[in-house]
Amino acid sequence: MTDVLIVGIGQTPVGEHWDISLRELAFQAIEAAQADSGGIKPQALFVGNMLAPMISSQAHLGALIADFSGLRGIEAYTTEAAGASGGAALRAGYLAVKSGFVDSALVVGVEKMTDRVGPEVDSAVATSLDSDYEAVQGLTPVGQAALLMRRYLHIYDLQHEVFSSFALTAHANGAGNPNAMFRRAINLEFYNRAGVISEPLNMFDAAPDADGAAAVILTRSDLVPIQSGRPQIRIAGSAVATDTLALHDRPELLDFRAARLSVERARLQAKIRMDEIDFFELYDAYSIFATLSLESAGFAERGRGWQTAQNGEAALPILTMGGLKARGNPWGATGVYQTVEAVLQLRCQSGDNQIPDAKWGMAQCFGGPASTAVTHIFERIA
Repeated sequence: MTDVLIVGIGQTPVGEHWDISLRELAFQAIEAAQADSGGIKPQALFVGNMLAPMISSQAHLGALIADFSGLRGIEAYTTEAAGASGGAALRAGYLAVKSGFVDSALVVGVEKMTDRVGPEVDSAVATSLDSDYEAVQGLTPVGQAALLMRRYLHIYDLQHEVFSSFALTAHANGAGNPNAMFRRAINLEFYNRAGVISEPLNMFDAAPDADGAAAVILTRSDLVPIQSGRPQIRIAGSAVATDTLALHDRPELLDFRAARLSVERARLQAKIRMDEIDFFELYDAYSIFATLSLESAGFAERGRGWQTAQNGEAALPILTMGGLKARGNPWGATGVYQTVEAVLQLRCQSGDNQIPDAKWGMAQCFGGPASTAVTHIFERIA
């Protein structure tokens, strides 16, 4: 079957864009991706978004963004999978091209968190939990992560400081990302002084909500324009898996089963070993998620995921452009940002953050505590 290539990428800076609307953010990313692709016209648009109906009072984003971007008439709709919405939209675009139903597809992830502030935002993001049994009791995503971290520290008899490596790595790499929300490295003392937001999580254990949009253009390998001197990046593996929505329904809280399954399925498609992956853009919405992602993916033994990035320097390169923690977390757009950043690495366009000789990259995003897990593996083929 024909390879699916990522031929165009675009992104907006991540941050608080009070003066830019959701549709304008999406258009900026789309415009950049189309220019980067050499002018490929997409036949379908897949939008990754979680919160627009609640925070921006706007549903029907497919038609909205297609119209605003000058793409009126094409197939277009929104894919929602909480924090994995962007990754799910990428998979939808990949399947559309891979199946042959379209020659080219545009995937855009967009979120406009600053359209609301305060409790309304908290209520909106809590819809990623089980409404009948978790959110109704006042549980939030932050509280959920705190429960998991407390359990982890208890089971493995560890101190909270072991999680510092993820924040240190993220902020060190964010300093080299011109589109990151936070571009300042931090040290261990700074991490330990951070205020507690939900014990034992502190401020540096949770990624900041942010506005942003990122876009990619996909097409078949036989349709790619000749672009001298630029590597071609293919989607070598794409997989989605799910787990229970409510944490209390899981036989083992610290086993992110969906994360493990999606990695296994994507890796089998790509036909590679784990030790061939050169970097991993994991989902660090919370430090405990980063730890459990590494363990579930098979990069670390259970109880040792935190050691992968000790002292701010990862043995396996992770969060290479700052991750959610330093780049910022535009919820439904995150999976597409991860893809753009992976492509930059594989094209050798990551500046000071470049991973030398990177050929294989993996990106994974979660909806909730890996209630949905989407994994993609990318390969530089030329």
